[in-house]
Amino acid sequence: MVMSVETQAQTQTQTQTQTQTQTPGKWRSIREVVLQSVQEYQEQQRLKKKYRKKSYSYSGEGGGLAGIGTSRSTGSFDLDEDETGYSWGEEEEGIVELEQIGAEKTKNVLILMSDTGGGHRASAEAIRNAFQIEYGDAYKVFVKDLCKDHAGWPLNNMESSYKFMVKHVQLWKFAFHGTSPRWVHCMYLAALAAFYAKKVEAGLKKYKPDIIISVHPLMQHIPLWVLKWQGLQNRVVFVTVITDLNTCHPTWFHTGVNRCYCPSEEVSKRALLEGLEPSQVQIFGLPIRPSFCRAVLVKEELREELQMDADLPAVLLMGGGEGMGPVKKTAKALGEALFDKEQNKPIGQLIVICGRNKNLSSTLESLDWKIPVKIRGFETQMEKWMGACDCIITKAGPGTIAEALIRGLPIILNDFIPGQEVGNVPYVVDNGAGVFSKSPNETASLVARWFGPESDELKRMSENALKLAQPEAVFDIVRDIHSLSLGHGPLSKIAYPVTSSFYQLPIA
Repeated sequence: MVMSVETQAQTQTQTQTQTQTQTPGKWRSIREVVLQSVQEYQEQQRLKKKYRKKSYSYSGEGGGLAGIGTSRSTGSFDLDEDETGYSWGEEEEGIVELEQIGAEKTKNVLILMSDTGGGHRASAEAIRNAFQIEYGDAYKVFVKDLCKDHAGWPLNNMESSYKFMVKHVQLWKFAFHGTSPRWVHCMYLAALAAFYAKKVEAGLKKYKPDIIISVHPLMQHIPLWVLKWQGLQNRVVFVTVITDLNTCHPTWFHTGVNRCYCPSEEVSKRALLEGLEPSQVQIFGLPIRPSFCRAVLVKEELREELQMDADLPAVLLMGGGEGMGPVKKTAKALGEALFDKEQNKPIGQLIVICGRNKNLSSTLESLDWKIPVKIRGFETQMEKWMGACDCIITKAGPGTIAEALIRGLPIILNDFIPGQEVGNVPYVVDNGAGVFSKSPNETASLVARWFGPESDELKRMSENALKLAQPEAVFDIVRDIHSLSLGHGPLSKIAYPVTSSFYQLPIA
């Protein structure tokens, strides 16, 4: 009987769709296509619910409900969400959740991210860990790539597409700036929503979130539209945590969020220009994992633990998780510059983090070094290596910069990704926490001066780095989200009839 009702509903909606699409002389907008699909979906759900209410009956023998997988011997329910059609945010009549009686319900937190660069996942995991430290079992936190798991191309392929474009940097530069105009990304996101909104909704239903946290610029628009569709925009807290320090793509800023957490004053100004209200914007800093920002470290003890030279100053050379950039050339230049030929002894030591680049690590290990050198692969305890060193050489990744500032390390930036990392260079340089140099020889010469006659400059930059650091950012963010969840913050308010990302296409 259920199948016959669904078949009838599908036949009716297909007939309506054919009639509408055959209307001569007029092309429908993307919004009209989306709204029609919404109406069809809601009608099917209404018919399912109507049938379930008629078919549910109480069975005194088993102490359960007949016809929905009740076990007569134990009286326990064996409900499958897809089969019963339970709707996210909706309770069936006659069913009471026992956890609501005499106990406060654990809230679900869904953090939306994508592995387009390591910073998004790192920020997501930092927020998850901070929730666990601050509130224990009061929150159940999920870190998910909703688009990869519940959508189609190109959303489910963003990770590999990003890695390809970053390797061919001009492609990424074109993609970043080409999609910056509002009318371009609004059309793009509206088209994606027309195809994948239902699938994203299914993903959200799976986790039934009370709080949604986006740490990726493309993880806001479709979920916010789904909340509007379900009528849950005033019941689910939705916040954005921006993971770029300075230069941000416009898709980060959505006026329908409860909060937009900005890592810097520059980003907050951009948020206000994009239409967010001052009450929606908070400046806390970039979320760094608690094990890093709250670690109490002593340099002398770390050097002993890591088997480093106790007396020589140390420089940390990084190429990100993939060991990218001029790491090999810079390492060789440092090997020469940090060796005093006149006195025939080293004036510094070098730590190289090669990440997953095994070819790089094997090449560097095969070289003859005149100074103490440690070649490392992918590291999970960067707080120790940073704490044991005196300065750092890295590309302008926001996470590495934020971590280096917390450790008070002067920074030499040797590369950046066009687009989101461009603004990170002046963020470091203009605040006196470091310099920018793409020349391996110039970089090595600068480190040698810092470890010799210009040691006062190294100390000054270290002090500036500590002033710029925001080690409590992740806890400030989590506490503010907790406050919003208790009803102390403004409720979500969608600025447009469907969503601020939907663009009305002209009718031909």
